[in-house]
Amino acid sequence: MTKTYESVAGLSVHPVLRAFVEQEVLPNARLEPTAFWSGLSEIIRDLAPRHHELLAIRSDLQARIDSWHLEHKGKPHDAAAYEQFLRDIGYLVPAPAADAYQVATKNVDAEIGTIAGPQLVVPLSNARYALNAANARWGSLYDAFYATDAIAETDGAEKGKVFNPVRAKLVIARVRDFLDQAVPLAKGSHADAVGYIVERGRLQVMLADGSKCGLKSAAKFAGFTGPRHEPKSVLLVNNGLHIELVFDRELHVGALDAAGIADVVIEAAISIIMDLEDAVSAVDAEDKVVVYRNWQRLMDGSLSSEFTKNGKTVTRKLVEDRAFTAPGGGTLVLHGRSTMLVRNVGHHMFTDAVLDEAGKPVPEAILDAAITVASASQDIRGENAVRNSRTGSIYVVKPKMHGPDEVGLSDLLFKRIEELVGLPKYTMKIGLMDEERRTSANLAACMSKVRDRTVFINTGFLDRTGDEIHTSMEAGPMLRKAEMADATFLKAYEANNVDVGIARNLPGRAQIGKGMWAAPDQMAALLDKKIAHPLAGASTAWVPTPTAAVLHAMHYHLVDVAAVQDDLRGREHAALSDLLTIPLATRSYSTDEIKAELENNLQGLLGYVVRWVGQGIGVSTVPDLDDTRLMEDRATLRISSQHVANWLRHGIVGETEVRETMRRMAAVVDRQNTGTEGYTPLAPGFDGPAFKAAEDLVFTGRSQPNGYTEQVLHIRRRQAKAISA
Repeated sequence: MTKTYESVAGLSVHPVLRAFVEQEVLPNARLEPTAFWSGLSEIIRDLAPRHHELLAIRSDLQARIDSWHLEHKGKPHDAAAYEQFLRDIGYLVPAPAADAYQVATKNVDAEIGTIAGPQLVVPLSNARYALNAANARWGSLYDAFYATDAIAETDGAEKGKVFNPVRAKLVIARVRDFLDQAVPLAKGSHADAVGYIVERGRLQVMLADGSKCGLKSAAKFAGFTGPRHEPKSVLLVNNGLHIELVFDRELHVGALDAAGIADVVIEAAISIIMDLEDAVSAVDAEDKVVVYRNWQRLMDGSLSSEFTKNGKTVTRKLVEDRAFTAPGGGTLVLHGRSTMLVRNVGHHMFTDAVLDEAGKPVPEAILDAAITVASASQDIRGENAVRNSRTGSIYVVKPKMHGPDEVGLSDLLFKRIEELVGLPKYTMKIGLMDEERRTSANLAACMSKVRDRTVFINTGFLDRTGDEIHTSMEAGPMLRKAEMADATFLKAYEANNVDVGIARNLPGRAQIGKGMWAAPDQMAALLDKKIAHPLAGASTAWVPTPTAAVLHAMHYHLVDVAAVQDDLRGREHAALSDLLTIPLATRSYSTDEIKAELENNLQGLLGYVVRWVGQGIGVSTVPDLDDTRLMEDRATLRISSQHVANWLRHGIVGETEVRETMRRMAAVVDRQNTGTEGYTPLAPGFDGPAFKAAEDLVFTGRSQPNGYTEQVLHIRRRQAKAISA
């Protein structure tokens, strides 16, 4: 990055960033440049010292915990003494009384407060992906089944390159089973339907035996398009989610279907997180402007992406809302796009896109908040045809906060940004990511700091486990990664998040979320397993693709999450002692088990890092050792690098073994990326920025603050950019 800065309001601002802000963001936000930069400078001057102070507290607490474990090394773990120690040093704070507060967030869109459904997370650095996600509010259930392993390719049901009627009939049958569960008929089955009509504002279904009937619940008929006696589509609703039956007997599928149903389109990704954090590689001002510009254009509705598909140029842009005739007449308009939240970076990140009065990088979270909220202010005014929030809210997800004081800093930052941009108090809502151990253990106290802003809490297995390993690095060797899923702390963590969310009044005004399905090619397994999330009381859960969102949406039809949450009220909360149980290995691992674990960790680590550092790709589908594609981001990198660092620390593996395995896995990763455009091999030199980053992450893992990977990645990515410049 060029170091030619421009001085404004006591700040030194990179010219690329300044030009973008003044020419593209501020005019739409109706803000004057002088006032904006002066206000931002004051916020940085006032709040940056608090960032540094809280980061110092993190380091001090970690040093104390390390010392405690070293002092007790070789002795049986005393859980009660450990918990008291954590209280004594301020790691644990008193939980607010049950009647001390309730979350009271107002002006929340239905997609956040009352509708349960899937949530996509997408890198904001890629305009095409961002548009795909924003438009993933609606998706074809027929396509999702036909194109994935959700329907087995057996007995002539292969996908192939041409339309396969055998497979299509299996799709039709599978979707009819779903309709019978979600929107059943008063008698018989949707499989018996030969036609759908609207009579006197009610849906009538013509059956193969010549009879007709309505829905078991007439209230589940929501609208239609086309003439009543021969509708083009019929709109149904269940648990707040819509299902559209599309009729066209001229199409392949419609011709196979007795009722002429050519497609079943359902509401899928109800909300999405546009990510500036773990899913992106943004290491300098130029990178940040790319990300900021995509958000700005999503907010004003102008974002588009042009690409070639099947030899044709395709231009993608935001879709419009969807209109239907209501059962009793009049027009029903449904939102066409997913409701967007934006994830800013954590408190620990600093950027030299702007330097403070002392010439030092400023907290990146402050810059993110100022620019993303200024960009979204035009949406609040409701001037765009493709409006995001209809209630006047801006949804900002805050990751990697450790404990109540750091959440309080976010609340103070939000207040200052609202004043800077000229927005009413509490316009900015917070998505509080429960992914760090100190936040999990103090979740109720954390939420008390943002009781009028909270719209989202969630669990994230990978970051939470990475922090667990780092926090207890000196306690001993950790379980293998695959065994972590059954660890005591993790079960308590998942339950505690739901328990505290329900107890503190989140249902009806905020999402309670669960983590990512990491295998985008394994949709049969998703259908089988991910229903556990709504059954656990989560109103949303992360999915990696629009197709996965379509299939996961079925679970929210089959499970009434609001009813589940009501049933969970008053249950005994997860025990803090369980939450604080350290996931130490309970047996000695065999040579083969150690070898397999090390290879798995290092292959995944290298597969992700080589793209992040070498190509600037923040989230990837990285093949594992069995060539199964898995979604990887900085959270997966954090747990892999911390796990190897932990086993190194306790002698489960040695440095020579790690280095030799890393080189062998580099060859595997190179093979898996054969033919990838722009790919720089790791072997045979093993001396490029990507390989060096992998070494740094492992061999300096103990000293990386909270086990985060960002510092290493940013340094090595800048090196790679300098080499290719």
